[in-house]
Amino acid sequence: MDQKGYRRGSFQSSTSDEDMLEIAGASLDFSMADDDPPLDREMGGFTSYNGGGMNGASKMMDFLEEPLPGVGTYEDFNTIDWVREKSRDRDRHREITSRSKESTWALIHSVSDAFSGWLLMLFIGLLAGSLAGLIDISAHWMTDLKEGVCLAGFWFNHEHCCWKSNTTFTDRDKCPEWMSWSQLIIGHGEGAFAYILNYFMYVIWALLFSLLAVLLVKGFAPYACGSGIPEIKTILSGFIIRGYLGKWTLIIKTITLVLAVSSGLSLGKEGPLVHVACCCGNILCHLFTKYRKNEAKRREVLSAAAAAGVSVAFGAPIGGVLFSLEEVSYYFPLKTLWRSFFAALVAAFTLRSINPFGNSRLVLFYVEFHMPWHLLELVPFILLGIFGGLWGAFFIRSNIAWCRRRKTTKLGKYPVLEVFVVTAITAILAFPNEYTRMSTSELISELFNDCGILDSSKLCEYVNDFNSTKGDDLPDRAAGPGVYTAMWQLALALIMKVFITIFTFGMKVPSGLFIPSMAVGAIAGRLLGVAMEQLAFYHHDWIIFSGWCSQGADCITPGLYAMVGAAACLGGVTRMTVSLVVIMFELTGGLEYIVPLMAAAMTSKWVADAIGREGIYDAHIRLNGYPFLEAKEEFSHKTLAMDVMRPRRNDPPLTVITQDSMTVEDIETIINETTYSGYPVVVSRESQRLVGFVLRRDLIISIENARKKQDGIVSTSVIYFTDHSPPLPPSSPSMLKLRSILDLSPFTVTDQTPMEIVVDIFRKLGLRQCLVTHNGKLLGIITKKDVLKHIAQLANQDPDSILFN
Repeated sequence: MDQKGYRRGSFQSSTSDEDMLEIAGASLDFSMADDDPPLDREMGGFTSYNGGGMNGASKMMDFLEEPLPGVGTYEDFNTIDWVREKSRDRDRHREITSRSKESTWALIHSVSDAFSGWLLMLFIGLLAGSLAGLIDISAHWMTDLKEGVCLAGFWFNHEHCCWKSNTTFTDRDKCPEWMSWSQLIIGHGEGAFAYILNYFMYVIWALLFSLLAVLLVKGFAPYACGSGIPEIKTILSGFIIRGYLGKWTLIIKTITLVLAVSSGLSLGKEGPLVHVACCCGNILCHLFTKYRKNEAKRREVLSAAAAAGVSVAFGAPIGGVLFSLEEVSYYFPLKTLWRSFFAALVAAFTLRSINPFGNSRLVLFYVEFHMPWHLLELVPFILLGIFGGLWGAFFIRSNIAWCRRRKTTKLGKYPVLEVFVVTAITAILAFPNEYTRMSTSELISELFNDCGILDSSKLCEYVNDFNSTKGDDLPDRAAGPGVYTAMWQLALALIMKVFITIFTFGMKVPSGLFIPSMAVGAIAGRLLGVAMEQLAFYHHDWIIFSGWCSQGADCITPGLYAMVGAAACLGGVTRMTVSLVVIMFELTGGLEYIVPLMAAAMTSKWVADAIGREGIYDAHIRLNGYPFLEAKEEFSHKTLAMDVMRPRRNDPPLTVITQDSMTVEDIETIINETTYSGYPVVVSRESQRLVGFVLRRDLIISIENARKKQDGIVSTSVIYFTDHSPPLPPSSPSMLKLRSILDLSPFTVTDQTPMEIVVDIFRKLGLRQCLVTHNGKLLGIITKKDVLKHIAQLANQDPDSILFN
């Protein structure tokens, strides 16, 4: 049972709750300066101690009245004890309620305590909304900087630069105030040399932005890379990764997210914005004692912060709440639902006040489709769902295979070189094609667009017959040469996006997956939509069109197909359903198209689940070995608790502490020689009758504090966990009472309990460990990691992969 990889001679050895995580060889800088520091490093500041000597020489203190700093807190890479945290919060609330009847000041304190949660949500919404607005504006400006600069003010992006120009509507992107790099350097923008110069500047800016991003991440905040959602799911399930939601991570992620998006890499900012919002929530928790000191309460705040993150990422506050509920949260009580709603509302309102898109709308891709969809169109919508499911399953398998290769080969040692190569390939392939050169958000917006009379895009170059035009509704028309050119370019863009995204997601820069997945689906949907539109135009007498699509009518809306395709591909990759549909109709304003979106999202989930059960975030959780117990999966095997518990038959006996017969030296020896995060306390080694469970960290802090603060505590002092001290000779040294750190109600099961029930208990109560008894006697222990290893073994996976790497 003993595990290697830990420091032996020191109490400060980092242990996890499952005997425990080997993090000695981790490559990241796990600096704890960003987050709550481990309190056992501050022993010098302790002023209280719970213990009493045999002769009454030291004052006995109660832990509830004089809490010992550090007791009840957790080491890095530990799982929190949800039951204990909730119990502590109930005790705190009971005490405040009882005191509120004693004085006016206590009543005010009680009211402020009740109101503090809503105040915290307000702060999170304001900060998350402000940062999202800053990121949107900066990313838009820096994306345009790759192509040129505004003479009226270099801080204007292309669109803002041309607002005050007198150019006509069709030439609105060619205003004299905006100059491409070739116009600025050589004086004109036409010709081969000008094209090559613009091409060169585009690639140089892309490389500069991406290199700056990866160097900042590598140098200052290794946790700022990636999407962040797999880690946030793990943290919300009760795992502690110090620094992951700290101030340095927030600062570096905000800066590098702008750089990564602006570089033109095939990634989005939506996933990382959830990480940014959770960083805001974690930092602001320190303003309020009840959230700072209680890990379970803090996770309720982080669930609400995740909702605010999606709210500002997509302009979808309701979708954000549902996303937090469906995708990331582990524990989501009704109170958290209301607070999530409030945080998402404030965040969306703040973003709307900043107005980063300049269109006075909160939604990212506002659409206005003039024609309703027809029932027969469900067939192509379901086809898009099948495509989305196939793409999702293909992407997950390919991306996980590449990320595993990155982790297990020398490739992982050169993150800067990897980012440089991928950015260079992306920029070189992207520039010649106008649909890959523009930012992915602009591309999706153009694909969702329903062609009007004034649209000058290639996608809208139809052969116009103005005699048949009725108001704003344009009939289905024959495609012009521009549409056919756009189709070829979009087909090439689709191939590029499909493959380049596999290598981009997971690099050491902030990278979201929502926008690239939506782009793949939107391109496929637009291609299918145009094909259906032309089929209806040339063959309106076919039986499938004859009932509802007459000649000269506006039957097919290609933009709607793009929207449905985007939802299908995003659903295939993430396996979201309810929240995805709500996000999509909030994102586009297309409320009447809910049924096509639902059909595509459900189909894509079914198809993707048939090929592989895991979504991209769950797959990355398993790849990284995070101790995450998935609540959605069922355990159907017929094993018993005795099959999983430790010690096994040939293992050494379980390490236990007796309630009143072990000395300080005995317990220090156990702590030094083992790496477990806690120890069962029994009446005696012979009886093995269970008394309770004590945490390693609490023991270390209490003993070290007693040695410093209490006279007479030496190595031969007896430690007891009972109410009354055991009878000892008068000449013996002072004894140390540690009953207050003992958990007198550890969760126990019998050895014949089915593992199906044990797994359910771990999921629903969020346990760290569970003790196994037989006829009242202690037999063994089951930890969360034992459960995860057992599930992996039954699924024919490597059980040793359940280890933080």
